[in-house]
Amino acid sequence: MKMKNLLIAAFLAPALFCSAQDKLPADQPAAQDAAKPTPKIEPAMTDSYIIGLSDVISISVFKEPNLSSSMFVRPDGMISMPLVGDIKASGKTPLQLADDISTKLRKFIQDPNVTIVLNSMISKKVYLIGEVAKTGPIEMTPGMTVLQAIATAGGLSEYANKNKIYILRMEAGKQQKISVQYKQALRGDHSLNLLLNPGDTIIVP
Repeated sequence: MKMKNLLIAAFLAPALFCSAQDKLPADQPAAQDAAKPTPKIEPAMTDSYIIGLSDVISISVFKEPNLSSSMFVRPDGMISMPLVGDIKASGKTPLQLADDISTKLRKFIQDPNVTIVLNSMISKKVYLIGEVAKTGPIEMTPGMTVLQAIATAGGLSEYANKNKIYILRMEAGKQQKISVQYKQALRGDHSLNLLLNPGDTIIVP
């Protein structure tokens, strides 16, 4: 009987070993994927952004859905909302506007929690010159990058020199020239997909 059991075990052992090997490659990709770093997500906007005329903003008041909505900043720089009435939005950062709205709402709500999200920077534009499908100004979106701007302009022309694209930017009254590593950014290097500032000009030779 013992000899029979040993023979059965010897017969099954290679099959079990092969089965374990067959499962290993399927498990390895999952482990590798888990080890991959999470892609860095750039912020949609900064606290220093100055709201302008015609920008679209969303106002959210915690637990007050009737006070939460999206709206344009009017040509007079004002917005209107229930309980608050007219309040100036242009020329302020989202945090400043949220504080102003909170102050007015305290007359009606205890400790109002107000959040301002920028939906569209219609008041802000960037400009594209050179070998793109459509030159001229384009409206910025929150967190717009150089690749997004080029795509919005219809992409590069067949004559574009991808190695010499650059951004002209005014900072502290001085013009800066910022090289764009387009090919590397296009391959997925997020650190090279530069965030744009209002008024930037992208030059595509």
